[in-house]
Amino acid sequence: MKGWVIPPEQSSEFVANMEHVLDIYKLPYDEEYPVVCMDESPKQLIEEVASTPLKQGQEARVDYEYIRHGMVNVFIANEPLRGERMVEITQQKTKKDWAKFMKRIADQMHPQAKKIRLIMDNFKTHDASAFYETFVPEEAKRLRDRFEFVFTPKHGSWLNMAEIELHVLNGQCLNRHIATMEEIKSEVEAWQNHRNNKTSKINWQFTNDQARIKLKKLYPSILT
Repeated sequence: MKGWVIPPEQSSEFVANMEHVLDIYKLPYDEEYPVVCMDESPKQLIEEVASTPLKQGQEARVDYEYIRHGMVNVFIANEPLRGERMVEITQQKTKKDWAKFMKRIADQMHPQAKKIRLIMDNFKTHDASAFYETFVPEEAKRLRDRFEFVFTPKHGSWLNMAEIELHVLNGQCLNRHIATMEEIKSEVEAWQNHRNNKTSKINWQFTNDQARIKLKKLYPSILT
């Protein structure tokens, strides 16, 4: 939360959306209405190659040059109360890429759920219209009906627990140079399986009561 500033005219909208997200986080686990957090992040492909061969008489040293191979996108979905996450690597992060990832959440993570409460940032690609741009109408409608979209407020991406899981992924797996998309997919799959086997969960403790104390300045003053 450090360094972010909420414009006064947006404060009431921010706290309303924040309290809605925090209410959902305190719900008990319900397999028919699971809470899933979703986020995405870019990752640059970098190949590390040795350069400048040593000449006779030179002291030993390591000298590297880097070859950049473009970017990939990391989609992540995690279910904090169950300790499960799913990661997908794509070449882009278009609306169609997002829609296909949503289909995986619906059909692979929670095929039996009545409604998936999906916490995510309010990006322009995160829109139900993406289903209709990607699938036939019947499938698009089926997927739209599987989700309840819950957006974190503007300037409030820290409220998305998937962002925490992304930090773990970056710190444990992607904090080094990786040259190819295939290598990233392999490394991420191993990380995902390890975390899921441990059922690693997120212990979220920030509540509305705490928010009304720590973020008191954001709440509009009501004169009575």
